[in-house]
Amino acid sequence: MNKIQTYFKDSYKELAEKVTWPNWAQLQQSTMIVLVATLIITAIVWVLDFGSNSVLKFIYSLFK
Repeated sequence: MNKIQTYFKDSYKELAEKVTWPNWAQLQQSTMIVLVATLIITAIVWVLDFGSNSVLKFIYSLFK
């Protein structure tokens, strides 16, 4: 039980004193970077999905 208490005390101390938290401007900038990257990756996956779907439909139509 003593190890668990020590763990939580050390974890709190590290979070409160040693971790550097971002300020509001840094947080907004990081959020925008993540949103833009997510949109770009989503667009890439959509294009690949659409392209592979079209290619497969064409290949299947050859064997009808």
